[in-house]
Amino acid sequence: MTKMDDLNRRILRELIRDGRISNLDLADRVGLSPSACLRRVQELERSGVIKGYRAVLDGDKLGLGFVAYVTVGLSQHSKAAQEAFERAVARAPEVRECHNVTGSVEYLLRVEAADLAAYKAFHTEVLGTVPGVNSITSLVVMGSPKDERA
Repeated sequence: MTKMDDLNRRILRELIRDGRISNLDLADRVGLSPSACLRRVQELERSGVIKGYRAVLDGDKLGLGFVAYVTVGLSQHSKAAQEAFERAVARAPEVRECHNVTGSVEYLLRVEAADLAAYKAFHTEVLGTVPGVNSITSLVVMGSPKDERA
């Protein structure tokens, strides 16, 4: 396992802010030589601490201006019911995240759609047709003053 010292944490913070930062700039920001910085980044990648790099997309510019978090409760609390639900949402492009959670429901989804009408179609035609879905609660995102997802 990679040692998580202060330098590695600083490297990770900078990469979270800008995954495309050059090694030279990264080294300067964290106070290392470029070669030492590159070795640390490569070790963080090799050990799996850094799983990958992603582009952060603007949903509005992609025509996906409607975002909702959706809680889903299942009528059966079995492994088979959960696997069936997970297979169904894996096929739905509107579902950008699916989390199995604790509490009064089984799942929390992040859903992106063009608009309310497109979300309603997803709600009715996709979630509404998945066997075993017992409850659906939609929380519409009105703004995101802090969003550090990459």
